[in-house]
Amino acid sequence: MAERDGPEKRGRLSRPLVLDAAVALVDREGLGALTMRRLAAELGVESMALYRYTPGKEALLDGLTEAYFTEINTQLRTGLGSGHENGWRTELRRIAQAFAVVAHAHPEILPLVATRPLAVPVSRRPAPALALTEHILSVLARAGFDDTTALTIYRTFVAWNLGFLLVDKRQVVDNPDEPDPVLRLGLHRLPAADYPRLRALVPRFADFDDRAEMLTGLDRLLDGMPEPPLDGFYGADGS
Repeated sequence: MAERDGPEKRGRLSRPLVLDAAVALVDREGLGALTMRRLAAELGVESMALYRYTPGKEALLDGLTEAYFTEINTQLRTGLGSGHENGWRTELRRIAQAFAVVAHAHPEILPLVATRPLAVPVSRRPAPALALTEHILSVLARAGFDDTTALTIYRTFVAWNLGFLLVDKRQVVDNPDEPDPVLRLGLHRLPAADYPRLRALVPRFADFDDRAEMLTGLDRLLDGMPEPPLDGFYGADGS
């Protein structure tokens, strides 16, 4: 049998390549398909070759969150306008939109983004996630918020974004080939007499402007926050 001529043999296997392949596999087949053996097969290498770049399945899951936040940071650097002159509210909206773009692209990874960082100390979270957190806190500091208020706004912002996207993207379809939304979502299994509003409203989850609703909700949350002092880097109106 001829020796396999995969990326490792050609000297081209790298951590970014491994993570890109893992993301592509999860996008295509879901988290359940991700194993070290399956990923190695996707890359055309033996399983042991991967341990040089990720020491096991748990580290690979952390690597997916690393790749996710790397993509968000790339969006912020290269798309969705420039953040250098934005007011604090405008910049938070821009970050929320970048988060939504990546969530649309990788809905299967989103639950990991909400849970994996909580399993490790802050200092051991992926560097791209730490960089985004530092950026948000710096935006709020430049606006003139005190530390307590900045942390409150940060937690509110993160909770809203993750919560909204998890509800929006994690609808489980009962029968993907069924055109009727009630049957596609399996709502016919719920007695209409007991769950009239649930049956009426759940099919509309796919019919609303999710980007606009996410930003509208964010604006309403931020409306309830204290205004920064007038002598902050940004004006009191956030601009």
